Amino acid sequence: MNDDLVAALGEELFHAWRSGATLAPLSARHPAITIDDAYRISLHTLRRREAAGERVIGKKIGVTSKAVQQMLDVHQPDFGFLTDTMHHPDGATVSLATARLIQPRAEGEIAFMLKDDLHGTDITAEDVLDAAEWVAPCFEIVDSRVHDWEIRIQDTVADNASCGVFVVGATRSAPRALDLAAARMDLYRNGALACSGVGAAVQGHPAAAVAWLANTLGRFGIPFRSGELILSGSLAALVPVCAGDAFTMQIHGLGGCSIHFVE
Repeated sequence: MNDDLVAALGEELFHAWRSGATLAPLSARHPAITIDDAYRISLHTLRRREAAGERVIGKKIGVTSKAVQQMLDVHQPDFGFLTDTMHHPDGATVSLATARLIQPRAEGEIAFMLKDDLHGTDITAEDVLDAAEWVAPCFEIVDSRVHDWEIRIQDTVADNASCGVFVVGATRSAPRALDLAAARMDLYRNGALACSGVGAAVQGHPAAAVAWLANTLGRFGIPFRSGELILSGSLAALVPVCAGDAFTMQIHGLGGCSIHFVE
């Protein structure tokens, strides 16, 4: 895909995000699009957001669990960037309109805060645990600028891994204080249990998912930096979000977090 087309599609996604609109899938309009093309499109949109004042504070992996892959019919992980404007405090009330959320869905995850850089293509889960300062429960609210979530892997990568907003719980735990693969999450929507999952849902272990992301971005020359937050992927199926919804989540042994939505 030539640079002009990459830029044009990046502009489409940027303006869709700003206007709260959706687009026809890029993969349907451009069947030859590759994951590398999609990543270049994502970087174009990210540069536009940075030019508007946003700052990258971390990275995310998505579509890691079988439940999410089956729901979206996307059968490999995606990856994207987190910015400061996506971050909301634990317990926040978030306006769907102000946050430019179009068709949001909630995920319960484990977040990693890095104290050391990670750079390369042979990073292991043990390297991730060594480099992490703490882990915490996290809500990621994913969203898609692609109409009706009709995505292939190229669409979600181009759309910055369908990033929306996120909150991180106040409780911080040492990365090896708990068996993260066995950690159980219960996610509640308006007081009713919406889904449950365990850490092993994300590529066998959340740190293994983070290692995959480090190695994938390493092939593009993109490092993990000390002080960055890394979201490791949903532990269960995605839950649709509507105005008025209140979500709480508990990961046993790690704590919980909450978020509420209004128009």
